[in-house]
Amino acid sequence: MSVVTRARTFAGALTLSLVGMTFVSTPAHADGPGVGTPWVASVGDSYISGEAGRWAGSSNSNSAAADALGGTAYFDNAANNAETIERCHRSKSAEIKIGGGISSVNLACSGAKTATDAGGSYFKPGLDFYDNGAGNIGQAKALQQFATTHNVKMVAVSIGGNDFNFASVVQSCVVDFLGSPTWWKDYCQDDSSVTANFTSSNVTAVKTRISNAFINIRTAMRNAGYADSSWTLLVQNYPSPVPNGSAFRYGESGYSRQNTGGCGFWNSDANWANASALPTINNTVAGAITQSGLTNTKSLNLSPAFNGRRLCENTVGLYEEVGLSSWTQSTAVDRTEWVNQIRTVTTAGSSPYYIQESLHPNYWGQMAVRSCVRQAYNGGAPKGGTCTRSANGLNASGEPNMSLN
Repeated sequence: MSVVTRARTFAGALTLSLVGMTFVSTPAHADGPGVGTPWVASVGDSYISGEAGRWAGSSNSNSAAADALGGTAYFDNAANNAETIERCHRSKSAEIKIGGGISSVNLACSGAKTATDAGGSYFKPGLDFYDNGAGNIGQAKALQQFATTHNVKMVAVSIGGNDFNFASVVQSCVVDFLGSPTWWKDYCQDDSSVTANFTSSNVTAVKTRISNAFINIRTAMRNAGYADSSWTLLVQNYPSPVPNGSAFRYGESGYSRQNTGGCGFWNSDANWANASALPTINNTVAGAITQSGLTNTKSLNLSPAFNGRRLCENTVGLYEEVGLSSWTQSTAVDRTEWVNQIRTVTTAGSSPYYIQESLHPNYWGQMAVRSCVRQAYNGGAPKGGTCTRSANGLNASGEPNMSLN
């Protein structure tokens, strides 16, 4: 065989080899379990959806002073002109938006319980697989659909408060405060409608519902193609929204505690909320983790996160009370509240406030928890811990300085 012939033969063989390599090449993978950009997701209720995240502190004389996000705060559709699910209030300051190269999706909904409620004025998806066939689906199903085509590494969840009828308990406390005099105080802590939520039988029932919600999340991730060891469920509990009675900056006499501060609790009821109601709810969430049997969970303890910055606490104030005119001022984060005022029909009126924003972490509160969620993500090796304030001022991301220990 001549040199030329051998060269042609080698070239032909090389061509055939390259053709063969092209034929067996691996196609590009679409994002999905373990592949592509890492994502974190949030599911649950108003304390994680971002309810009240529009407002950075409170003012009774000028709402603009505290308006950090404006009228589009809760718009979360692609066009940024409406909510995907009306009144879910998935705010732009929601804690799950940790950034740093990590993408996020907020599937939570204000007012959500463990089970979907499709019978009210607004659709409230629970942590289940509800599907009405017309676009309304539960959060577990929404997570499953999303995780199938995205690389979800951590799912943060807040659930259980509404199963304890949190909103109606708060309403009872405020009504009792406004409807009784200081010399004959009517406490909400002993109202039958309140105590019914904290009986041992109801606590057991709620714990089972929360446990099943966690199991639904695991099922959703398994259905989407994830091994349990490939993602983490970050379970957060609830922060204390009001101080003990001795730390309110408004006295019990008169109505300024509610009319000015938006914190209509008797001292005794505030003490009960911190010493009994909140620990019962948070212990139930913790017990549900154990009951669920999930092995890939981490716990984020938020109970002390807002201490010193709570609604009506004597260490902070309304903008007009602390001599500030805007949330953009450098000291606003340390001198104004991190929890939104309790609004009634008369105090909400024609204002830009929603009653459902009452007693929820506001912009400062959401951003504070966001810092702790980022620390919990821990660069992709999630960890748990207790979230607390660490210093005054804001960090480089514009969030309150927080520690996770």
